Amino acid sequence: MKKYNVCIVGAGAVGKEMVRLLRKHDFPAASIVILARSAREEIIDGESYPVRETTAEAFDGMDFAFFAGTEGAKGASQTWGWVAVEKGCVVIDNGDDFRMDDRVPLVIPEINPEALKNHKGLIANPNCSTIIALMALGPLHREFGIKHIVAATYQAVSGSGAGAIRELEAQAKAWANGEPMKAEAYPHPIAFNVLAQIGGATDGHPSEELKMARETHKILDNHSIRVSCTCVRVPVFNAHSEALHVSFEKPVDVARAKQTIEAAEGVELVDDLDNARFPMPLEANGKENVLVGRIRKDQGFDNGLSLFVAGDNLWKGAALNAIQIAEKMIELELV
Repeated sequence: MKKYNVCIVGAGAVGKEMVRLLRKHDFPAASIVILARSAREEIIDGESYPVRETTAEAFDGMDFAFFAGTEGAKGASQTWGWVAVEKGCVVIDNGDDFRMDDRVPLVIPEINPEALKNHKGLIANPNCSTIIALMALGPLHREFGIKHIVAATYQAVSGSGAGAIRELEAQAKAWANGEPMKAEAYPHPIAFNVLAQIGGATDGHPSEELKMARETHKILDNHSIRVSCTCVRVPVFNAHSEALHVSFEKPVDVARAKQTIEAAEGVELVDDLDNARFPMPLEANGKENVLVGRIRKDQGFDNGLSLFVAGDNLWKGAALNAIQIAEKMIELELV
């Protein structure tokens, strides 16, 4: 099997998970190098990896460049993405700089792998909450045709990076000790609280909510779908959850919807209220599949379904999806 030289730009929460998942998946990597703002060694699961300074020359000889979008590296792909492409790399970008660029496919491999054809060297990962929602909604869209989505997300602090994870832990300890909770990662304490804004606001719409609509349209190649979304940060370390209420063009049947989910790749049906079985972030953490459950008729829509999903935002919502894009490109002989 052909081997590929791989680099990861960013050594934060997502970058480390990319390294772990490359190893877990036995990705055909001849070498794995981490690029960051300064050179050093990075220890991940007891193994040492060289960290090189990110320069144009660092991409020489690389086949894949994964931009992790962490370690303060937001916007790194704006600086280095097309430079890496010119060096012969396939760039898979976890950030949001190029998601809506007409030159750049926005891909969930299980949902729209055909978008990889005729790529120009740079492929974008969708936003974590979009990926987790569409892993469930994509198969249902193929079966019934989506008209309208109403989503409420419950997003873990790991989506903000390693600093937010440490802050939630520190605030919980401070609360337990009767001490003030210091807030730095967010404008308010996140421990024992929820924050109904993720991202900067445009005309009253936080950016995370706008991403859900725009990215859904591009991935499903259907701009007629109406998307209403409220994104909320919750005091969970890892794995996002979402309540989804969906209307469809065709009559829907709960039993058929469950069969559709069970047959779909990358999702797991967890739906047994009699035994208190439903998707939970604690259960989704560290899983590659997105958990889907609470599937029922939605009384607010004609041809409507309600469901609840949970998925590991650092894995399927970020690092795993990027690696699966590379695996799909190898499978389709697109690299």
